Amino acid sequence: DGRRPDLVCVFASPHHSDNYLQIAQRVSTHFSPRTSIGCSGAGLVGGGCEREEGPALVLCAAHLPGVGIHPFHTTGNQYPNADASPDAWTELVGAGRDQQTHFVLLANLAGPPSFDPRPLLAGLDFAYPGCTQIGGLASAADHNALFLDGALHNNGLVGIALQGNLHVDTLVARGCRPIGQPMTANTCENHLLFQLNDRPASQVLAELYHSLPAADQERMRHGLLIGVASTELKDEFEPEDFLMRNIVHMDHEKGYLAIGDSLRPGQTVQFHLRDAAAANEDLELLLDRYDREDRTPAGALLFTCTGRGRQLFGKTNHDSDAFFNQVGDVPLTGFFCNGEIGPIGQDTHLHGYTSSFGLFRALD
Repeated sequence: DGRRPDLVCVFASPHHSDNYLQIAQRVSTHFSPRTSIGCSGAGLVGGGCEREEGPALVLCAAHLPGVGIHPFHTTGNQYPNADASPDAWTELVGAGRDQQTHFVLLANLAGPPSFDPRPLLAGLDFAYPGCTQIGGLASAADHNALFLDGALHNNGLVGIALQGNLHVDTLVARGCRPIGQPMTANTCENHLLFQLNDRPASQVLAELYHSLPAADQERMRHGLLIGVASTELKDEFEPEDFLMRNIVHMDHEKGYLAIGDSLRPGQTVQFHLRDAAAANEDLELLLDRYDREDRTPAGALLFTCTGRGRQLFGKTNHDSDAFFNQVGDVPLTGFFCNGEIGPIGQDTHLHGYTSSFGLFRALD
């Protein structure tokens, strides 16, 4: 309609890695938005479909009247430490704390140097109470890049803080179901888990395997994960309380499991299986509940795990189709991530094997 967009999001497959800088610059110069943000992704979401392989480039442009946009970039050695005051986070983000704040965050976990976004997520929750955080980790392996306002960044995190005439609804759909019972990680060191309920972790896992039906034993060979409780302030845990982490290695002789995360003694964990039926049910329940709330988003971003899509559901466009069927013909853009950012209750976490939606609508 001839108006300059306020925000442009762009996601590019690694086939365009030689032209990442040109993509970032062309988006900035061609659209002249107030802010442009994006990253590389192993698969992309846009135009009503999910393209999980092959060259692709997707963009979405948004008019956001009455919305303040504050872009920022940070690396692991730049953001405030755990003891910093809220003012330190305000200085990093460039947005005041007197308004409801919504964040879109894109990070490169691999680096170099490597980057862990979780302290930043906790810091933003602390400095901006009640804020919304949504986003994901770039997933183009050796060809990762982050885009912000025509510039290219190879490490850290790029983000935008949105304030004003905007509300962002979030949905985090899980892709796993629990097996066995929640247990206590008694003995662990960094990413090594030695004991569960005072017994060797590998022995506990072996006994669980033999107790399962044949179909679940087969799933366990290819889709076993461990859920780490997001809080210890509950006596009984719900499936959504667990954050999925990979089991990297099992040592039968020494009795330990190597986990794709650091653990602390006393944490509650539970084994999970990647499961298409459970993932489908969880997504449909969330979307149906959202549809019944009679909200009308103007657009949405989808950050979905590389472990979902055709690999999990046996067909393409599963999550996109479910979204369109329930929410309607709403522009949907995003990418397949190496980790997804989204809330559980009042806290923001880094997830695995989820689809995290951010649905944008005006307050007026």
